[in-house]
Amino acid sequence: MKNILSYMEWRGDLSLKSFPLNEVDIAVLSRLAYIDFNGIVSSSFEEKISAGDAADRFLSLPDAVDRIYRGSDLAMLKKISSSPRFSNLLLCGYISQWDENAEKQFAAISITVDSHTVCISYRGTDNTLLGWKEDFNMGFSCPVPSQTAAVDYLSRASSVLRGRIIVTGHSKGGNLAMYASAFCRPGIQRRIVKVYNFDGPGFEESIINSEGYRNVKNKIMAFIPQSSVVGMLLFHGEELKVIRSLEKPGLPQHNLYSWEVIRDSFNELEEVTMHSKFVDETLKSWVGSMEPSQREAFVNIMYELICDTGARTLDDLGNRRSEKLISFLSSLKELDEESKNIISDSITLLMESARKARHDKKIPLY
Repeated sequence: MKNILSYMEWRGDLSLKSFPLNEVDIAVLSRLAYIDFNGIVSSSFEEKISAGDAADRFLSLPDAVDRIYRGSDLAMLKKISSSPRFSNLLLCGYISQWDENAEKQFAAISITVDSHTVCISYRGTDNTLLGWKEDFNMGFSCPVPSQTAAVDYLSRASSVLRGRIIVTGHSKGGNLAMYASAFCRPGIQRRIVKVYNFDGPGFEESIINSEGYRNVKNKIMAFIPQSSVVGMLLFHGEELKVIRSLEKPGLPQHNLYSWEVIRDSFNELEEVTMHSKFVDETLKSWVGSMEPSQREAFVNIMYELICDTGARTLDDLGNRRSEKLISFLSSLKELDEESKNIISDSITLLMESARKARHDKKIPLY
């Protein structure tokens, strides 16, 4: 399979002047936001370091493996280090915020592509349960803290960095890219030439209908894999490009490294799979059947139950599963009757939504 790593190998020796920036290049830049550049890339927008030097410094760290989200990110950094196409990009404005009280997980980085183009890249959801909790909060609250932070970051970056602006992100980062572009000042909006959303969730309909979103809608390029789950969440006003992933259906296809590349673009398909349609119809129906207050209560209760197991990351959940399950069930039994009813009612609505999606909407489970 040819993916963004094989693309970097194939096109890495060509400068951006001889071979202009394309959607696969932007996908690479969206992955840069996932790298823990703390201590390597300055938070200042005026102090810059080349992507090649930043990659070399990161790879030389004794704990480099522990500081990455996906193993393929190391391979990406190695290619950036040796690639004329990427090594001369300039990085600055790296920021990473994690606030448990505010339920906020946010990170971003600015990338100067050339003398007249800058790319703002937002990190998606990391491996922490807090990061996923903020994602779920989008189902009943807007803006969430990271969305507000994304607008502020874009404002500060654009006040220092000159030229046209590209905004990008993968997963939640794609949502942040769209939100920041829609709610920044008009002067910044006019400088934005493209917004790239790689399998990021959408918004409540009020955001889709807002003037700010309408102003940037035609600049948005949104990509989802053929069996998307995350990217189909909530509502999208922009056109979705369906990309072939060679991972198994569902969440594994969220991995950007699994998306197939043909020459200098992703391999597009006509539509998502029936599996993706089933999940999409089910979740939209389920969310629509609950008041925001019920969604909030359900998410908060489930989050507390999971945290009671001692888990703080997705990896923690995978360790000692039997013990985690026993702890979860024990905490569930100790809930008050109101909380138990909220969980029971929500799950009943979910099952009913799944039944409707499969039968009433004529969408099979497989």
